[in-house]
Amino acid sequence: MRALVVYESMFGNTHTVADHIAAGMGDGVDVAVVPVERATEAMVSAADLVVVGGPTHVHGMSTKTSRSGAKDTAASEDDLELDPDAEGPGLRDWFHGLDGKETAAAAFDTRVDGPAALTGRASKGIARRLRHHGFVLVADPESFLVDSDSHLVAAEDDRAETWGAALAATVDLKDVRT
Repeated sequence: MRALVVYESMFGNTHTVADHIAAGMGDGVDVAVVPVERATEAMVSAADLVVVGGPTHVHGMSTKTSRSGAKDTAASEDDLELDPDAEGPGLRDWFHGLDGKETAAAAFDTRVDGPAALTGRASKGIARRLRHHGFVLVADPESFLVDSDSHLVAAEDDRAETWGAALAATVDLKDVRT
């Protein structure tokens, strides 16, 4: 099975989660983890499973304005650094013209630890766009939590690996049944 994990990350948390999701898929999966700016249509077309994630900004997917605000925050905070791929386009731009052709997919986000009704969840918007572009969701959207200082909460990396393993198993089982 070939999997593609596409991420948008500002402070590195979503990038870290993407790496752990891929690690959880196991040795039997040929998986590539790429920032949104390098995720090409050819990569998407070649994948049996596409997993897409991004940070939650202002209750949903990032915008140019919220990404700019995140860059300003990183510049003013001593303990925050921008992810090396933070300067590229966001997921909203990437979705334009994308065709999933009924490829299996899943959505995830990173968000502040708190009730989803208060924090929002980018993964819901990502999942909606995946469906709109012809992908078939094989799991409910998933959130991975960061603390109020924008650092990944303890054990979320392990949870991401467990979720990656479950995704790979789901797609493998689906392939066996068809």
